[in-house]
Amino acid sequence: MLKTFALILLICSSFSLLFAQTLPNEGKLLLRHYREGEKLRYHMKGINEDWHYEIEADGVVKKDSAGSFFEEYHWSNMISDGQKVALSSASLDFRQQLSLDPNVTPAQPNLSQIERKLHGPILDFVTFYADLWLVVKLANLNHVGDHFYFPLNMAPSWADGSYTLIGEDSIDFDFTLKEINQSDKTATLFVRHVPPEKSRVQLPADWMQKPVADTANNWVQVQKTKDGKYSAGVGKETFDVEIKLSLTDGKILSASMDNPVETIERECEDAAATKCGDPKPHLIRRQIEISLER
Repeated sequence: MLKTFALILLICSSFSLLFAQTLPNEGKLLLRHYREGEKLRYHMKGINEDWHYEIEADGVVKKDSAGSFFEEYHWSNMISDGQKVALSSASLDFRQQLSLDPNVTPAQPNLSQIERKLHGPILDFVTFYADLWLVVKLANLNHVGDHFYFPLNMAPSWADGSYTLIGEDSIDFDFTLKEINQSDKTATLFVRHVPPEKSRVQLPADWMQKPVADTANNWVQVQKTKDGKYSAGVGKETFDVEIKLSLTDGKILSASMDNPVETIERECEDAAATKCGDPKPHLIRRQIEISLER
């Protein structure tokens, strides 16, 4: 499941180095105005290939010792493929911190003690916040049609060295202020996570060079299989994210994500993916949505 989340993990671990400067807030339309003690509850629905789930995140606004605001969430009420899931005590005790304060550097959540089925929802939640945080920190999108392009210039890896031996994707950010609705005081931000003009992933085998879709391949993965062989894949990954937020206080009201990965996969005898069987097309598709309950 984690193969599509490497971009967000990189963002969380590298923001402090990449974005030392923050644009002034004066005149910005998209800003979060926090109120300490405010409570929020989000309902998330997700489809990850054949897996369907729902889950809730309950949060409260807090202030750190430096006077910066953040939102602290805990997760509960998970339904997986129509069945209620009894989460472990470690998962129920887990607290996720997120912030749209431009002075708070996003942090990578520690998922080591919680069950794997929660990793996807937690990191997808990060995706929505990271996208909006980037706009708050780096862009001035104040009118419908205003646009901001941000090249990441990196190819993050999600390889763990044991099960996933190679895992990289290469994606840039393309932001557009899609809509402003003054009657209900909302704005809609559209974010395309797109392959860069020149992909930055390292492809270990010659057969991976051929484009799977209409751009250079920007996603690659090699994993061990249970029978001692290797599953190798390459292809094109994109994200489309739409976020509706309040113009009154800047909080996220709803958001959706469509994350397709068009791949070619082969079963291989070696980790270098040079001795492989016939190619098989495989579309990985994740669709996520969240809504603020009022």
